[in-house]
Amino acid sequence: MRVVALEEHFTAPALVSRIDPEAIKRRGYRPRKLAPGGPNPMELAPEIGERRLLSMDEAGITVQVLSNTGPGPDLVRGADGVALAREMNDHLAEAISRRPDRFAGFAVLPMETDTPTAHELVRAVKQLRFVGALINGTTGGRFLDHPHYRDLLAAAEELDVPIYIHPHLPPEPVRQAYYSGLEPGAGRVLESAGWGWHSEVAIHTLRLVMAGTLDKHRKLKVIIGHMGEMLPVMLVRVDETSVADTAHLSRPPSQQIHDQVWITTSGIFSQPPFIAALQTFGIDRIMFSVDYPYALDPQGRKFLNEVALAPADMAKLCHGNADAVLKLKA
Repeated sequence: MRVVALEEHFTAPALVSRIDPEAIKRRGYRPRKLAPGGPNPMELAPEIGERRLLSMDEAGITVQVLSNTGPGPDLVRGADGVALAREMNDHLAEAISRRPDRFAGFAVLPMETDTPTAHELVRAVKQLRFVGALINGTTGGRFLDHPHYRDLLAAAEELDVPIYIHPHLPPEPVRQAYYSGLEPGAGRVLESAGWGWHSEVAIHTLRLVMAGTLDKHRKLKVIIGHMGEMLPVMLVRVDETSVADTAHLSRPPSQQIHDQVWITTSGIFSQPPFIAALQTFGIDRIMFSVDYPYALDPQGRKFLNEVALAPADMAKLCHGNADAVLKLKA
């Protein structure tokens, strides 16, 4: 069966090297420990060629939708951030052009610029044929409900492309309040892949609801990963506890999320979270992802092999939903 994976990453070290190391440090990037005998994700990420394709082939993955990982233009202000975003997107477009049957792309955007970030999204979609954009968490403490990003959301609506909200490292005040005082490795994993990333994206998504942003942008499509970033088990409670305080919204929070948010399986390969996602979001809103190279393709294949779905629903999970949302052609 055709299999599309949506949250798969790359980096361009030559371009990343132009970012001020102090800006990278301030944003919270720190060395990560590698599992004994395991691969180094940042060694795998720059390669968009035969090694990656071999891994995809062995796991039966037809298409990867690629997005930038690690430090990027969101750390660079002004015109330099715009230029870096353009070059990263051009770099990805060139790689896709070599194997358009196997790769597609999400744009990276200059989120720190004072000019509208929509310009680069429009260029990436119309000229480079990207299928949307991926943004990494907050930028300068701002979520997507901030007025600064109104033009970006309107452009995504007009272009009919999704915005993928990916986790980022916590801002320094959040790190100090929630994750300080721990053994360094334990603090790092708790603030990131162990918990913090997922709670942050859930908050980001709920802010789009509570701020009325999804109401204002009714055609906006949002994608979040990691089996819904814990939202599947919280949607009913959010509705029940907010009913007296959400008269400004035209739809209950869960309805807004069901209407405008899709989720992927990235990095979560066990059945209980999938069952919760399936029961709350429904099969039409779930799309397969691996989270390469932070997770490896064989993990994704093992998960698919263990999923018990009717053939039509398996097709939706593996490629049908992604093909529809991203307008991918087999």
